[in-house]
Amino acid sequence: MQNKGKYYLTTAIAYTSGKPHIGNTYEAILADAIVRYKRADGYDVHFQTGSDEHGQKIESRAIEAGCDSPKEFVDQVSGVIKDIWNKVGTSYDRFIRTTDDDHVKQVQKIFKKFYDQGDIYKGSYKGKYCTECEAFYTDSQLNEGKCPVCGGDVHDSEEEAYFFKMSNYTQRLIDYINEHPEFIQPESRKNEMMNNFLLPGVQDLCVSRTSFKWGIPVDFDDKHVVYVWLDALANYITGIGYDCDGNSTEEFKKYWPADLHLIGKDILRFHTIYWPIFLMALDLPLPKQIFGHPWLLQGGEKMSKSKGNVIYADDLVDLFGVDAVRYFVLHEMPFDNDGTITWELMVERFNSDLANTLGNLVSRTIAMSNKYFDGVVEDKGVTEPVDDDLKSVVTGTYKVVEEKMDELRVADSLTEIFNLFKRCNKYIDETEPWVLAKDDSKKDRLATVLYNLTESIMIGVSLLAPFMPETAEQTAKNFNDQLRGFETLSTFGTYPNGNKVSAEPVMLFARKDLESVLKQTAEITEKQKAEFFESQETAAANLDKAGRSQDADKIRENLKKLRGGDAGSSDEEAIDIEPKAEIAYDDFAAMQFQVGEVIKCEAVPKSKKLLCSQVKVGSRTLQIVSGIHKYYEPEDMVGKKVMVLVNLKPAKLAGVTSEGMLLCAEDADGNLSLMVPEKKMPSGAEIC
Repeated sequence: MQNKGKYYLTTAIAYTSGKPHIGNTYEAILADAIVRYKRADGYDVHFQTGSDEHGQKIESRAIEAGCDSPKEFVDQVSGVIKDIWNKVGTSYDRFIRTTDDDHVKQVQKIFKKFYDQGDIYKGSYKGKYCTECEAFYTDSQLNEGKCPVCGGDVHDSEEEAYFFKMSNYTQRLIDYINEHPEFIQPESRKNEMMNNFLLPGVQDLCVSRTSFKWGIPVDFDDKHVVYVWLDALANYITGIGYDCDGNSTEEFKKYWPADLHLIGKDILRFHTIYWPIFLMALDLPLPKQIFGHPWLLQGGEKMSKSKGNVIYADDLVDLFGVDAVRYFVLHEMPFDNDGTITWELMVERFNSDLANTLGNLVSRTIAMSNKYFDGVVEDKGVTEPVDDDLKSVVTGTYKVVEEKMDELRVADSLTEIFNLFKRCNKYIDETEPWVLAKDDSKKDRLATVLYNLTESIMIGVSLLAPFMPETAEQTAKNFNDQLRGFETLSTFGTYPNGNKVSAEPVMLFARKDLESVLKQTAEITEKQKAEFFESQETAAANLDKAGRSQDADKIRENLKKLRGGDAGSSDEEAIDIEPKAEIAYDDFAAMQFQVGEVIKCEAVPKSKKLLCSQVKVGSRTLQIVSGIHKYYEPEDMVGKKVMVLVNLKPAKLAGVTSEGMLLCAEDADGNLSLMVPEKKMPSGAEIC
C-alpha cells in the first residue's frame, strides 16, 4: 500500500472529576474511527488521548471521595476513563496523563521559557471564577450571573497570579486564521471565535494559581502552581517528546504539527486562541486543523447526574454490544449540530440498520450459498445488465467515502456504506435467487449472483472496518475471507473463486425488543440515581470531616431539592396575569395540539429573535417560526420534543412562512421556556 505520510490526531484529554458519560466517550469513538480509517488508507498514524488531572475541582473531588490525596483520586478516575476507552475499542498509541513525569517536567520548562522571554508577568487577579470550568470570567461574560459555559455558580476571587501577554500574539493569530480558513472547523465555530473573542480583543490570561496546591509547581516560585489550561494544552507536544531545550525526540520531529485536534465545541476557545498563541510563543508550527464537534444530548438535553439522564458507554455496550454503540453515536451525530440519543432511537437503528440491512443480508447470502452450493462461492461469469449497476455502486463507494472523510463527515460516510448494503438487498430482490434455484438451467446464473453478493459485502465491510471493527472481522470470518486493503476496493472480483463460506456463521445482530430494553434501562437509571445520592451524602460527610461544612451544607440542600423533585416549587414566586374572556369548550376543541420533534433549526436571517424550526408532527413536517432565539440556540432545539398548535393559519414572520406555533411559558420578566412533555411521547401524539 502507498504510504500517504504521517497523520497525528489528538482528542481533548478527559477531565478526571468523574466517570465520563456517552457524550464524553463519543469524542474517543469519533477519533478512533478517523484514525482507523487513516491507517487503512495508507497513513502513518499516531493517536493520542488521555486524562487531565490537576486543578481546584480535582482537589475538592478528592476530599469529597475521602481519598488521602488528589493523586489517589485521579489514579482511580484515570483508570476508569482508560477502561471505558478500551471497552469501546479505542486504538490509541499513547494515553497520556498530566501527572506523568515527562509531561510535568516539560510544562515547568515551558512556563520558565515564557517567563524568561517576557511573555509572562506577575500580577494579581480579581474576577468571577467558576470552579467547575476552572475559568475566570468578567461580569459582561456571565449569563444572568452564572458561568456562561456550564451554567453553574461563580464566586469572587482575588489572588496573586502570573499572566500571559495575549496581546503579544493576538494580531498574528487573527492573520493566521484569515490566511488558513481550514484551521478552525466547522466554519460556524471559526466565526464564533473571531467575532466573540479575537476581534473584540483578548485579555491577558491567568496562567498560575496560589489558592490551591494540586497542580504542577512553578519551579522558580513555589507559591504558584501552573494553571490547568496551560498544563493540559501542552500535552499535545509533551506526549510525543517535545523538549524546550531543543532536545525533542525523533517522534516529535516526525509527527508535529498535529493534523487534527478533535475537541468539543465548549472548549474551542482554549484550543483555538490560547493554545495557538502558546505555540507561537514557543516558535512551533500550529496544528493543521482544530475541529469543534457538537454535543451528544440525551433526549435533547445535556446529560447531568442531577437530572438522572446520564447514559454511560459501558451500560450501552452491555445492552447492545460495542459496534452497535459505535455505529449509533457516529451515525446520529450531524456535522455541526448536536445529536440526540434516546433508548427508543437506539433500538430502532439497531433493528433497522444493523439487524436488518446488514445482519440479515449477510445471513441470507451465506445461507443461500450453503443451501444451493454446499457453501462454495464461484463466479460462473453468467452476467445480466442488473449486475452492472450493483458493481458500479459497490466499486464507487470508496471514492465517495474518501471525499466525506476528508471533510470529517463521518456520519455521511457511514450512510454511504450502508447504502451499499441496501443496494445488495435490492439486488437480491431483483435477481430472486430462490426462483433461479428452481431451474437447473439457471444454476450458473445463481452461482454468479451469490458470488456478486459475497464480493459486494466483503468490499462493504472492508470499508466499514474503521467504524465497526468487530463486525467487519466477524463478517470476513463468516465468509472465510480477509478484509481488503483500501487500494483494492475499486476493483470487483477479488473474492477467491471457489472459496467456501462458513457452515455455521456467527449471527451479527439479533433484533432487540423495545419493551425489554426500556425495562433494563429503567433499572439502570434507578441504580444510577441511588449511587448518585449515596455519593453525594458521602461527599457531604467527608467535607464535614475536612472542616468545610459550608460546602457540605450546599450539597445537602441540593440533595433535598432533588429528592423532593418539584417540591421546592412552593418557595418560588407565583405570578398572576390579566385574565382573558371565557371561551366555550367548542372554541378550545377547534384548536389542535400535538407533540412534535424538532429535526432542524436555523436562525432567521436579519432577525435577532426569530428561529425557524422544522418540526416533525406524525408523518408531516411543519415549518414554525418562533421568537425564542434569546433563550435557545438552533443547535439546542434539534431533537427536542415540543408542544405544537398545528392548525394555526399560516403566516409570514420576517418574510418566512410559519405553519404553527410552539407553546411556551413566560415568567414575570418575560423569560420564555418551551413546554415539553413530562414523559416520553411519540411525535404526533395528541395533546388534550
